[in-house]
Amino acid sequence: MKVAFLYDAVYPYEKGGAQKRIWELARRLADNHDVHLYGMHYWDGPPVIERENVTLHGVCEPQELYVEGRRSIPQAIYFAVTLLPTLLREDFDIIDCQEFPYFPCFSAKLHELLHDSTVVITWYEVWDDYWYEYLGRKGIFGKIIERATLRLASTIIPISDYIASDLRDLNRHEGIEVLENGVDFDRLQQIEQADVEWDIIYVGRLSEHKNVDLLLEAIDAASSQLNTTLSCGIIGDGPERDQLEQYATDLGVDKHVEFLGFVEADEDVIRNIKSASVFVLPSIREGFPNTILEANACGVPSIVVDHEENGSTAVVEDGVTGFITEVSAEAIATRLVDCLTDDDLHNRLSAGARQFGKDHDWNVIVEQLEEIYSNVTQR
Repeated sequence: MKVAFLYDAVYPYEKGGAQKRIWELARRLADNHDVHLYGMHYWDGPPVIERENVTLHGVCEPQELYVEGRRSIPQAIYFAVTLLPTLLREDFDIIDCQEFPYFPCFSAKLHELLHDSTVVITWYEVWDDYWYEYLGRKGIFGKIIERATLRLASTIIPISDYIASDLRDLNRHEGIEVLENGVDFDRLQQIEQADVEWDIIYVGRLSEHKNVDLLLEAIDAASSQLNTTLSCGIIGDGPERDQLEQYATDLGVDKHVEFLGFVEADEDVIRNIKSASVFVLPSIREGFPNTILEANACGVPSIVVDHEENGSTAVVEDGVTGFITEVSAEAIATRLVDCLTDDDLHNRLSAGARQFGKDHDWNVIVEQLEEIYSNVTQR
């Protein structure tokens, strides 16, 4: 098959769950298929290059993805427009377009109409009414575009059963094929842990919905209960960083909470995860976080929060690989104390997490994707 992946941000020039997923799938598919990836032109040299048998197409110079902490709409439109003429020069069997930021999906649909390709859309999050919280009254436009995007492809690939359920709530019932995220399980086992040891590790963007302030409060509460100060490494950057660093100081936990910022090398992220006892992601809105999968594969239990928009609950099996708590610092603190004081419990959660990670090795996931593509093209 000849396959094209469409996404403006290209790994490893931009780090994120979607970027990592696309690259891991693309490079494995390229062992047996002709695989292309269309994004912004991040690399030096010509706009079309080959890396690990994947043909990369840089359709435009890189634009800022975020403006004042929000995904840039002009950037998304610009990418979709500049993508179109480059994309139309090639024929494909499958075009796998990532759902967000929506507009490139319409470029993919035009290719399908003109070239008889088959478009599938990989779906990471359903925003629906959250658009009003994100943009106020202008959110109606985001909601309309999201609904329109959902109708563009005969096959939608949500990244979890949780997202599939959200899609059905939007009356999309046909052509749903769930394909979860994965990890390079064997490679992760070979990475040594960092020299520093953390009680708690967080990896993610420092934005409002991630609720890192709750994590800081939970650290303060758990430290008081244990009559010791818990250490925490926070990996990531974002618009909330300055406020969070000040809040850590206000709470008095700043001496033991280290904001590590953006960590360039994936291996360094994994080394820090491996050196931690517990991974905490208090975000209320996620798809199927790769970071938790990586923590699972490293045998590090995770604590996430139960919220109607949070797909993290699909990656954590409560009491088996970690814990799902209420959205509160007190609930997170309680589970932190449980994990850090009960060795038998921690060992059991660690073993469950590692098995979950092994079951989600990328080689397993890519075989499932090949089957989906094959079925779609036959139909």
